[in-house]
Amino acid sequence: MSQLPAEIFKAYDIRGIVDQSLTADVVRQIGHALGSLAAEQGQRAIAVGRDGRLSGPELAGALMDGICAAGIDAIDVGCVPTPVTYFAAYELDCHSCVSVTGSHNPPDYNGLKMVINGTTLALQAIQDLKTRIETGHLKHGKGERRSANVATAYVEKIIGDVKLARPMKIVMDCGNGVAGAIAPELFKRLGCDIVPLFCEVDGNFPNHHPDPSKPENLADLIKALKETDAELGIAFDGDGDRLGVVTKDGEIIFPDRQLMLFAADVLSRVPGGTVIYDVKCTRLLAPWIRQHGGVPLMWNTGHALVKAKLKETGAPLAGEMSGHTFFKERWYGFDDGLYTGARLLEILSRAVDGNLLLKNLPNSPSTPELNIKMAEGEPFTLIDKLKAEGKFNGAEEIITIDGVRVEYQDGFGLARPSNTTPVVVLRFEADNNAALERIQADFRQALNTVWPGIKLPF
Repeated sequence: MSQLPAEIFKAYDIRGIVDQSLTADVVRQIGHALGSLAAEQGQRAIAVGRDGRLSGPELAGALMDGICAAGIDAIDVGCVPTPVTYFAAYELDCHSCVSVTGSHNPPDYNGLKMVINGTTLALQAIQDLKTRIETGHLKHGKGERRSANVATAYVEKIIGDVKLARPMKIVMDCGNGVAGAIAPELFKRLGCDIVPLFCEVDGNFPNHHPDPSKPENLADLIKALKETDAELGIAFDGDGDRLGVVTKDGEIIFPDRQLMLFAADVLSRVPGGTVIYDVKCTRLLAPWIRQHGGVPLMWNTGHALVKAKLKETGAPLAGEMSGHTFFKERWYGFDDGLYTGARLLEILSRAVDGNLLLKNLPNSPSTPELNIKMAEGEPFTLIDKLKAEGKFNGAEEIITIDGVRVEYQDGFGLARPSNTTPVVVLRFEADNNAALERIQADFRQALNTVWPGIKLPF
């Protein structure tokens, strides 16, 4: 019976510090468990890709050793963005894949995003892998290891699908993440003139952190837009499954507003389609979706949970405030920052002034994502108390599918426990600054009542 570090088995993926909680031996055991699960579901092979982190080759090798030990073949697709690994599961017809990636975590982290037989592993399924290893519930055999290049097919597939109405000049910041291996070539072939920033893959991330959801990581992009004649800026996260967008004048178009643009476009071809968005998104999104003939559906945060809902509902489009966007219309339904960027430019290229199109999307005063740091387990306890005892004056609706989202006539407030780190995530939005302050005061009082002495970031 092997004891594994519980803290690496997260809600949507496996993630840990390399050579501490996440060692090659642990990853090999997880590979054995994944291979065993795949075998039970009648699968024969798992595609394995990795991002540009320095620990990637060793951990991907250990993972493939484990997969083969279960009698399942491991197909090495190399150092590619996570969406290219997802694509490999379709292109190689193996229905299963694992991306060895630490996403946007610091350089000393790595992890695994896992798909078995077409289903992204999340929540209990990830805990079940741990149990499977610890109880020795494993298959044994001798799978083969082979390599495949799917990056070329991926680029060709997008070029065959997405058409720009005119050439565009853009600044592209890859943050030294793995998107830099493919994105510049892809966007040049789509008809873009590119001003590249940090497109060399370097697992040390020497310039800035590859997380476009944080405004400070977009400073270089904003500066380059001022200094060049490029009309738009795009940025990718560390493994290329999330997109950041900045206008010529330096305005960040957050993903919930990007989703408005995509929804209007997709619904023009799929009238009556459902558009899924997570609890962190703007309340301006639902009326916009209805106005364009669609059905809005708010859902839990988490790429794996949104993908499951997309599959269940047959929705053509979904998106998260964190920057994961999922196109089922014309694509596969997985989150893909590169494809999302291509679809964005396709829409903007039809306009004489793409920036105007973005800036005219509905907007209202809001906060970025705010975090309350707590001890492990405390965020869930706090939110349970808030659900049971929280008093919110003037609330029109309290939504509790994922944390506590309180809808007011003139705004909303959200508090939810993160499933990846021990923090409570907060976000506020309102029609004007006075309403925003009132809603924050309401939350401040409710949080202080259920958890006296709590340190709040607002």
